[in-house]
Amino acid sequence: MTDSQDPVRNAARAKLGEIAPKLAELTDEVLFGDIWERPGLSKRDRSLITCAALVALGGTEQMTTHFPRALRNGVTKEELIEMITHMAFYSGWPSAITAAMRAREILADK
Repeated sequence: MTDSQDPVRNAARAKLGEIAPKLAELTDEVLFGDIWERPGLSKRDRSLITCAALVALGGTEQMTTHFPRALRNGVTKEELIEMITHMAFYSGWPSAITAAMRAREILADK
C-alpha cells in the first residue's frame, strides 16, 4: 500500500492539515512513516497495542480508524473483543463498555 492509499495517513492529512499542519506532518512522517514501520513489532502487534491504548484512554473517535486497521493487520474481531474484555480489568469497566459499544458500530459491516 502506498502512502497515498493509506486511509490512516489520508485521514490524518484531511482532518489535521488545515488546522494543525505540523501535527499532520508528524503523524505522517514520524508516527506512520517511522514508528509503525520499525521491525521490532509486527504491525499486527502494534495494532493490538494501539487499540488497547485507545480503550484505556477512551479514544473512541480514533477507534474508527484503528479497529479496521487492526483487522487489515491480521487482528480478528474476536481478538479485538477479547482485548476489550481484558482491558475492563486494567482500564476500568466504563471504558471497556464504551469501547465494546463503539466496536459494535465499527465492526458491524466488517
